[in-house]
Amino acid sequence: MAISKFKAKWLAVLERVGRTKKPILITRFGKPVAEIVPPSVPPRPDDWIGSLQSTGKMVGDIVSPVAEEEDWEVLQN
Repeated sequence: MAISKFKAKWLAVLERVGRTKKPILITRFGKPVAEIVPPSVPPRPDDWIGSLQSTGKMVGDIVSPVAEEEDWEVLQN
């Protein structure tokens, strides 16, 4: 792609590279000056689901209400 065409449509070119994941070579007077490449994405490990298992810690009572029933205005008559 000529640099003049790239300058006129750079945003669309960047979107196309991101969508297609294919690099585009930018030229000036027929000679390469730059290459637009999609960002590298680190590979996601196969076992990422559940990777935080057993990392939390429960402290205290997690079932009982935080406040007493008398403190809840909505429960008052």
